[in-house]
Amino acid sequence: MRKESEIRRRPGPRNKSRTGFSLSGFLRGRAKNLHLAKESRHVNHSRRSPTIRNHAKCGWAILTVLAFSTPAAQSQQQPSSTTSPAPASKRDLSGLWHYESTGASEPVAPDNLIPPMTAWAKVRFDAERPGYGPRRSAGGNDPILQCDPIGFPRVMFLNTPFEFVQTNGRVIQFFEHEHEYRTIWTDGRSLPTDADPAWYGYAIGHWEGDDTLVVESAGFRDSTWLGSTGYPHSEDMRVTERYQRIDAETILYDITITDPKAYTQPIVGPHRKMKLRPKDELVEEICVPSEEKSFAQRVADPATPKPAK
Repeated sequence: MRKESEIRRRPGPRNKSRTGFSLSGFLRGRAKNLHLAKESRHVNHSRRSPTIRNHAKCGWAILTVLAFSTPAAQSQQQPSSTTSPAPASKRDLSGLWHYESTGASEPVAPDNLIPPMTAWAKVRFDAERPGYGPRRSAGGNDPILQCDPIGFPRVMFLNTPFEFVQTNGRVIQFFEHEHEYRTIWTDGRSLPTDADPAWYGYAIGHWEGDDTLVVESAGFRDSTWLGSTGYPHSEDMRVTERYQRIDAETILYDITITDPKAYTQPIVGPHRKMKLRPKDELVEEICVPSEEKSFAQRVADPATPKPAK
């Protein structure tokens, strides 16, 4: 199985804009005009008065100046080759998106944004033995080490993409990691008060304006973590997300977690950015227990610092 930090994506090439102006064609046209003017002056030279000949000389000078000055002036009027992203489609998040992360798995919020834990959560946190990160320990009990589902919202902060598919009354969010998905209901229903606990919860959404999808989730199993550090949550956790599509290529993402049983205040994640990857596609990324065990034996455990005696 590939680890989260081993997956890299690169955006596809962008088409450069064209000005539509041909300098060679312009000069050929000017040369033709100049040639015709010269022929006309030669044919009628004997019949022209001095005044007319002076006007012809001025016309020749003006044409010469235009031939060399106009391309520069016209080039200044051409649009810049660097264009801004196209406007966002209204109420549409369809496509494959990739969180612009540090390149590795991240917690829902950095340590300095995690509020004080309750006594219940502190007992859970002290019992956790992460397999990754600064608190990692041999024989860690991170649920994903035995291929338990990573769950939501932790899946959002991996270096793997997800895809939004919109249909009537719902938005389906497919995750490359574990090939999982969740349904966000947009048909006007309310959150159930007694939803059965699930790895990815139960989600409803509504639009604010034409660019922001607001998602409310509840009904989570308390066996998942909020990141590889081991921050716990309870089954009472509620999650609020905001997906604001600011242009055709970018989503600004905000998340707030409210869980009074585990934390004294809501957890407010930092502003994050997601980019559209129209030339990418989801690949099969499934946790295989035998591969996970092999990885732990070959890589994770040898790299884990031994406790001081």
